[in-house]
Amino acid sequence: MLLSLVLFALGVGLISLLLLLNTQLQEKFDKNLADIDLVIGAKGSPLQLILCSMYHIDAPTGNISIKEAKPFLNPNHPLIKKTVPLSLGDSHKGYRIVGTLPSFLELYNAEIGTGKIWENDFEVTIGAGVASDLKLKLGDQFHSSHGFVLDDNLIHDDGDKFKVVGILKPTGSVADQLILTNTQSIWKTHDHASPNDESHEDHDHEGHDHDHDHSEEPKPLIEEVDQEITSLLIQFKNRNYQTLNMARSINENTDMQAANPPIEINRLHAMVGVGEEALRILALIIVFVSGLSIFISLFDSLRDRRYELALMRVMGASRSKLFSLIILEGILLAALGFAIGIFLSHIGMEVLANFMKSSYRYSFSGTVFLKEEIYLLLGALAIGMLAAIIPAIQASRTDISKTLTDS
Repeated sequence: MLLSLVLFALGVGLISLLLLLNTQLQEKFDKNLADIDLVIGAKGSPLQLILCSMYHIDAPTGNISIKEAKPFLNPNHPLIKKTVPLSLGDSHKGYRIVGTLPSFLELYNAEIGTGKIWENDFEVTIGAGVASDLKLKLGDQFHSSHGFVLDDNLIHDDGDKFKVVGILKPTGSVADQLILTNTQSIWKTHDHASPNDESHEDHDHEGHDHDHDHSEEPKPLIEEVDQEITSLLIQFKNRNYQTLNMARSINENTDMQAANPPIEINRLHAMVGVGEEALRILALIIVFVSGLSIFISLFDSLRDRRYELALMRVMGASRSKLFSLIILEGILLAALGFAIGIFLSHIGMEVLANFMKSSYRYSFSGTVFLKEEIYLLLGALAIGMLAAIIPAIQASRTDISKTLTDS
C-alpha cells in the first residue's frame, strides 16, 4: 500500500510541477514580448538575438553600426512606430546593464517608484528586482563589470561609477531585473577601459575625478554614426505586406539580422515542448500504474479483512455500508497521494526557482497555486474511486456464514 501511495504521489507531483513550470514560463515569455514586432541585430542565431535582446538570458550575437541602423532610427520612418536601441555587454553582480532610451520603459509599462528616470551619463534607473536583491537604494554607486559572469577581474574599476537615481515599480517583466542607463554611458565605459585610448591616459595624468561635465547636450544616437549598438527593438505602426517583408529585406540586403519574436518563441516552444510532452506522458503512466497498484492493494487486503468485514455485517452493517467504506478508503488513499504529490511539486518548484533566479535572474515561485490543480485533484479522486470499485463490490458481497465458518 505504501508503494502505491509513493507512486501516486510521484505521478501527481510530476504533473503539478510541469503545470507550474509551464504556466510561469509562458507568463514570462508572453509578458516580455511587449508588442515588439521585430528585433534587428548582428548576424547569427535569430533565437539567440531574441533571447538576448528581449529576455536577457543569452549573449549578444555581436554589434551593429549606427551608420547601418540609421534608417530604422529615423523618427519619421513611414512604417515604424517606435524604435528602442539597446547596448549590452556589461553587468553588475550578475544583473545586466542596458544602455537605452527612456522609451524602453513604455514597452513594459514600467513606472518610477522612487527617484527619477536616468538623464545624464552614468546615472541608472534600476528594476525592483535588482533593488531588492542587491539592496541598492537611491544615491548608491557601483562599477560595472564586463560581460555577464561574476568575476572581480572583469570589473571596470578604473572607470566611472554608476549612480542609482531611480527605482522602478515592480512590473512582473524583465524590466524588474535590469539596470538601465543611457547609451553614451556604455560607450564611455568601454572607451575608458581601452588600454589604447589616449584620452584615458590624459585623464590619468590629470587625476580624473570620475565626474562628468553634463552641460554639453549629447548628440542624438542617429548622428553617432561612428558608434555601435547591440540591437534595435521595433514596433510597427501597422502590419501590412511592407512590414512583413522588412525582416527578409534586412536579412538579404544588409550585414544585419532581423528576427521575428513570435516566430522564434514558437520555435523555442516547439523544441522544449517535445521533452515536456514526454514528461507529461511519463507522469500519466505513473498515475495509471499507481491507480492499478491501489486497486491490487485494496483487492489483496480484502483477503486479510474478510473476517473483519463479516463481523461488521453481523453487527448490522449493510452491504452498501461496506461498499461505501472501501470506496472511501480508495478516495482517501488518492487524496493523501495527491496532497503529498502537490507538496513535493511546490517544494521542487521553489528549489528550481532559486536555481533559475541565480542562473537567469528571472523570478519564479513555488507558492503559486493554479486552478488546473483543482482539476488534478478531481482526477486523482476519480482514479482512487475507480480503483476501489471492484474491491468494494467484492466486499459488499461477503458471504457471512461461509467466512465465519472458514475462519
